[in-house]
Amino acid sequence: MIEIPEAIELSKQICENITGKEIINVTAAESPHKFAWYHGAPAGYHDLLSGKLMGTARGVGSMVEITAGDAVILFSEGVSLRFHGEGEKRPAKHQLMIEFEDFSALSASVQMYGGLFCFKAGDFDNKYYKIAREKPSPLSEQFNEEYFDGIISAPENAGLSAKALLAAEQRIPGLGNGVLQDVLFNSTIHPKRKVKSLGDSDREKLYKSLKNTLADMTFKGGRDTEKDLFGCYGGYKTILSKNTTGKPCPVCGELVKKEAYMGGSIYFCPGCQKN
Repeated sequence: MIEIPEAIELSKQICENITGKEIINVTAAESPHKFAWYHGAPAGYHDLLSGKLMGTARGVGSMVEITAGDAVILFSEGVSLRFHGEGEKRPAKHQLMIEFEDFSALSASVQMYGGLFCFKAGDFDNKYYKIAREKPSPLSEQFNEEYFDGIISAPENAGLSAKALLAAEQRIPGLGNGVLQDVLFNSTIHPKRKVKSLGDSDREKLYKSLKNTLADMTFKGGRDTEKDLFGCYGGYKTILSKNTTGKPCPVCGELVKKEAYMGGSIYFCPGCQKN
């Protein structure tokens, strides 16, 4: 799934390899997917985008936003993006294919679920997109200790678990269940631990871990569980993920555990992260 580090890396790669190319053909919803979401009729994507130049891309929370003239192309967290050079094999099944004048292309395929939205700028009324655009990224200077304290000290959040606080309700757009695991590990906080039990030192550690872990993931091109625009895994080696379940913790040596929680999975070290 695309989260903050991957959204930034994909956007960077799009700017380096696709920006400035003219769109000549757009194919949408050719391979039906129950949980692929579009804006309006996907059959209208070609007329909306054809003839326009691909503009710049940026990460907006867990979304990748690309400008194209007066239009916007927006991919959400569950979409897999690939760049295809001239003559390179393209996927037989996809939910969106954008072809360019130099015979290269960008394909988008939905995994479990995902949004592939194309619209004229200002015409997309989506609360998740709006919130992600309005709230500061944890990588920004605006996301400082005072801002974070406003989240963690809100009375309505006292009874939440650490996972629920950070990765639910769009409190921090783009911070999902994937990057969450190492953020909590690096702060020695268990995913199920209640916010009201966190002392000042815990809160300080969590803030610093949030900023530093995300910065490290982004600097290294995303996590090693996710692929970039060319199908390569990110350079950040996850401490807690599907890749490390059952392996020794690099700090204390206890085996990394996986449990079902809040409709997903959590990974933790029972030695370093006490509940």
